[in-house]
Amino acid sequence: MSPAEPVAAVATAPAREALVALRHVSKSFQAGSFALRDLSLDVAKGEFVFLTGASGAGKTTLLRLLFAGERPSEGEVRVLGCDVARLPRRAIPALRRRVGVVFQDFKLLPRLSVEENVRIALDVQGVPAREARARVFSVLKQVGLQQRRYQDPRSLSGGEQQRVALARALVSDPALLLADEPTGNLDPELTLEIMDLIAAVAARGTTVIVATHDVALVRRHARRTLRLEGGRVTEDAPAARIRA
Repeated sequence: MSPAEPVAAVATAPAREALVALRHVSKSFQAGSFALRDLSLDVAKGEFVFLTGASGAGKTTLLRLLFAGERPSEGEVRVLGCDVARLPRRAIPALRRRVGVVFQDFKLLPRLSVEENVRIALDVQGVPAREARARVFSVLKQVGLQQRRYQDPRSLSGGEQQRVALARALVSDPALLLADEPTGNLDPELTLEIMDLIAAVAARGTTVIVATHDVALVRRHARRTLRLEGGRVTEDAPAARIRA
């Protein structure tokens, strides 16, 4: 992929139901300084999309808008049919129950076991204890950590901690999975391991958006890739172009 001029038209996915839709979105944290500027794009239900670009390009801000961690300064952000800009604060938890988020620095709670870190999302939702235990065991088995469920997460390797964070994001069976530089703190072997797990989640039909600066990962998985520069989409490359 090579740098290009900002995309003039709306960046759109193939003709499927849009799970995420942004229209003329700008985000400013101080007067005259924009993290995102006049950004429009669609992400289809079941699609796996990479966000690429240098640090400061707007990748993290875009993801934060999608789980209502920020609200746009201008424009419309629709996620799972909700208008995030107009969403009452009391409705944000309901949206977040349908959106899983994985961060670069894991964000695990050190005083809780692996199982408790994963289960906390279900406890907040009031899921009955027996059902919660079963769901946590199932998702930990999915990421290969069911035998570590009673351990302190601080005793795990970086790759294992990221797998716990991924399990936590998946235990509520989200419609949308967001991952912000999920392999940024991992070595190359663990990077491939985590991305293969995320790709497997996408293969089961979950919509996935991954922000990364790792070009090798983008080429390896060859999915639709949006390049951000200065808060704008400058390239929208379909999977076929990445493969080529």
